[in-house]
Amino acid sequence: MPQLDALGVALALAAGLALAWLAVLAAFSGPLVARWREPVFRVPILVIESDDWGAGPDTQAELLAAIAATLARIRDTSGQPALMTLGMVFEMPDGARIAREGFTTYHGLTLDDTRFTALRETIAAGIRAGVFVPQLHGQCHYWPPALMAAAAREGRVRAWLAAGGRSEDLPSPLQSRWVDAWALPSRPLAAADIDAAARREAASFAQCFGHPPRVAVPTTFVWNAAVEAAWQRAGVAVVVTPGRRATCRAAAGQPGCVDRRILTGERSDAGQTYLVRDVYFEPARGHTPERLVEGLALRTRQGRACLVETHRVNFLDQPDASLAALEAGLAACRARFPTLRFLAPEAIAHAIATHDPALIERRWLPRLVAWRARLHEIPLWTRIARLSGLAVPLKLIGLAA
Repeated sequence: MPQLDALGVALALAAGLALAWLAVLAAFSGPLVARWREPVFRVPILVIESDDWGAGPDTQAELLAAIAATLARIRDTSGQPALMTLGMVFEMPDGARIAREGFTTYHGLTLDDTRFTALRETIAAGIRAGVFVPQLHGQCHYWPPALMAAAAREGRVRAWLAAGGRSEDLPSPLQSRWVDAWALPSRPLAAADIDAAARREAASFAQCFGHPPRVAVPTTFVWNAAVEAAWQRAGVAVVVTPGRRATCRAAAGQPGCVDRRILTGERSDAGQTYLVRDVYFEPARGHTPERLVEGLALRTRQGRACLVETHRVNFLDQPDASLAALEAGLAACRARFPTLRFLAPEAIAHAIATHDPALIERRWLPRLVAWRARLHEIPLWTRIARLSGLAVPLKLIGLAA
């Protein structure tokens, strides 16, 4: 009968569609499952992560005092003031001495020098006030042998050294600490050299702050598993990442040789907890306060903490505008999200490790909503889901949830 034939065709089409959807889900099973396993946070979480502070320009103490006062004026639902992590650098080149010796031998000027007393005191006051959280960024923002090799060949590097320049003004490849990038593509460092360097910077951190580093942020986000292992031996339990691990500087100078994609809550081979920092707020580059709100809104829909990357150079180059943008952005985030929490990365990692019920969502329906909001970031997923028709039931699930 025609009706039965039509029913058979419909059933065959439905079965074929179901098989197609199963094939798509199987093809993308790895990233789909990884995003389901990724922790889902129950409340909006925001932390401003600012790198490159430490040994450097004299104006940093005044700048950080102004930043601390701004942060203290904005508090979350628990009464915690807004906080900023300080990615700390403990050494800069002693350029005058290096120049006097004909650029033949490296000498460093460390953060325990008396000229940095005001900076250390300002940071300590901010820590006591609950607005600053120090994190390990590096002993220095370069690999000293690579810096000196470049100085032997490049007049601009010698001029930078002689002038006592800022790390931000070095050629970008030389700012990477964990590769030898004086010539490109970069070369890896020996494991023994990495271990010795990690132990030294951890000791510098402990000397300055009275405890070993617990959180590390790789300079320029170029590092490898050997660095993680060395940091783990030095006490680092959390590594902040951009969601991927670049292990070299490629021939054109950009970070490359990516050997791992990373989601928050995953563990390194050495056992550290990874966090992902992928919202960027650089007022000196024209980023407005709305960028903070938009980044927090997206991460909140995804059930993720919003870790915001910014840098010292914004406040060095445009102090008034950057400070105003920071305050306006934080105030707007607080107004948009009344349940907002300001948490340090170590506290976020602890909540993940302990499945803190106050912060980590365990109910399957809110987790499903967050999972669906994460899918667009999977390469090719959106296009394939649309072409296969799988986007329709996923949208219906999201609407129902």
